[in-house]
Amino acid sequence: MKYCRFVNDGKAAYGLVEDVAGEERITRVLVGTPHESADALEELPTRRMNSAALNDAKLVAPVQPSKIICVGRNYREHAKELGNEVPTEPLLFLKPPSSLIGSGQPIQYPAISERLDYEGELGLVMGRACHKLAEGEDVRPYILGYTCLNDVTARDLQKKDSQWTRGKGFDSFCPVGPVVVSDGVDPWAGVKVETRLNEMLRQEGNTMDFIFSLDVIIRYISQVMTLQPGDVIATGTPPGVGPMQAGDEVKVSVENIGTLRNPVIAEQEPK
Repeated sequence: MKYCRFVNDGKAAYGLVEDVAGEERITRVLVGTPHESADALEELPTRRMNSAALNDAKLVAPVQPSKIICVGRNYREHAKELGNEVPTEPLLFLKPPSSLIGSGQPIQYPAISERLDYEGELGLVMGRACHKLAEGEDVRPYILGYTCLNDVTARDLQKKDSQWTRGKGFDSFCPVGPVVVSDGVDPWAGVKVETRLNEMLRQEGNTMDFIFSLDVIIRYISQVMTLQPGDVIATGTPPGVGPMQAGDEVKVSVENIGTLRNPVIAEQEPK
């Protein structure tokens, strides 16, 4: 199943996304919240709507998490390119839900930053609550689906601070979408992750190259905090991270999911 979240009749709604004659279209409005119905996602009620092309819809982030947990340096080559040691256990940090935006919405370049980087990633969406999972317990039943994610980073601020909240936490610093896919994506078998800046390929990786598998990541996080339905895990970025400027467009593509597209603009002054 594939779904998005879009503006319908002036309100945000979840929509079923289907292939219609080779084009991805939003065909039905989902009644309810997908992550609250993970055990019966296929039976989630729907209502009619005028079918709309996914690319033409006004999309918002397809997730509403209580928290966004990120895994740093989960590709060896990415750790090396920034001059960091390869971690011996998962390196965790948080992004606030206020950093979420959807595909097509602008990433704002903060006036106080001098370097803004893209970090394309596979995003994981939780479908069931879990806490202190046992060693060897299968994590797959706890996963609702997968999406594309961009862990936007003010690199100069990240390096300046002893922790990463400021450099990772600005509004618009967590683009997610355009859809969540609940089947047909298998990170254990290998899923390609790519980032393009102004159509030029900048990042190219595969989840087969994770330092820590999703099993390790989910169990590790669950020892610290309860993962709730709808929570998002950013699984790490491959090598090739680099700077963006206002006027650029960044695209994060994940195999069998789609492409997350966001323009970069100068920070907007509050009205």
